[in-house]
Amino acid sequence: METRRLRMLVELSRLGSMRAVADMLSTTTSTVSQQIAALADDMGTALTEPHGRLVRLTPAGRRLAEHAVTILAAVESARHDLAPDGEPNGTLRVAGFATAIRAHLLPIVTALATSHPRLRVLVREHEPAEALRLLAEDATDLALTYDYDLAPATGDPALRATALWTAPWGLGVPAGADVREGTTAEVFAQCADRDWIVNSRNTADETVIRTLASMAGFTPHLTHQADSLDLVQDMITAGLGVGLLPQGATTLPSVRLLPLTSPGVRLRAYAVTRHGRLDWPPLALITDLLVQRSTTGQPPTRPTAPNTEEREAARDT
Repeated sequence: METRRLRMLVELSRLGSMRAVADMLSTTTSTVSQQIAALADDMGTALTEPHGRLVRLTPAGRRLAEHAVTILAAVESARHDLAPDGEPNGTLRVAGFATAIRAHLLPIVTALATSHPRLRVLVREHEPAEALRLLAEDATDLALTYDYDLAPATGDPALRATALWTAPWGLGVPAGADVREGTTAEVFAQCADRDWIVNSRNTADETVIRTLASMAGFTPHLTHQADSLDLVQDMITAGLGVGLLPQGATTLPSVRLLPLTSPGVRLRAYAVTRHGRLDWPPLALITDLLVQRSTTGQPPTRPTAPNTEEREAARDT
């Protein structure tokens, strides 16, 4: 059902003649007549009937005209909602890893509650592979993911990744462990006989550990799995093994964090969307604010939707 035909029907009910409708819409009377006839075919019932030298709406035509007013208003509302320069509103679904949600997304959501009260953000905690699967299934609008420079993720041509922040990682060992600082290979070599803790829902850190252990000349014993970084620290404290932890994060007194250099290990975070979706104002706004927070460390006092030029400058294709 074409909205143009519905609009002609509404105007016919208001103006009373096809010539008046044609004049108002800058078209011909013949075009109006043809479009109303096509609409009647679509609906399977007569919408007009002769009335002297003119036509008038049948009861079905009047009823459809009433529905058309509501339909056209809804279409216009949707057009405003989805316009690239429109006010962000509606529901945005985000799936991402805990650090990105806690440290970057939640402060933005808190600020948006005041600046954009019509925008609602639904949050689901997922590791990258899970978040990307939800994105592919159109079960989420934005995926916050990560990889490591030593274990780069495979790109998907159907998705668009915007780079956010990078962070160096080190090796967490028990505070009393006899492990000295040095190059990454030297640090790893001192832990060759220890058990290793890896992520339970993502294989990236396992790949990094295997790569660096190979450089140090041994095969690591990957025996424990934990998704929570807090739990990783608790497991290190309990003497279950050693594992990767972000540098700069607060660690327990019972955990010592050794820097990894030559080579270093850097986590790289991304905001991932499906191609063509960043023109949707809510998605563009959240992505841009994440980029800004990743650059400055803080969201703007009153978040606003950046213009097209600002969005393009911030994106990493």
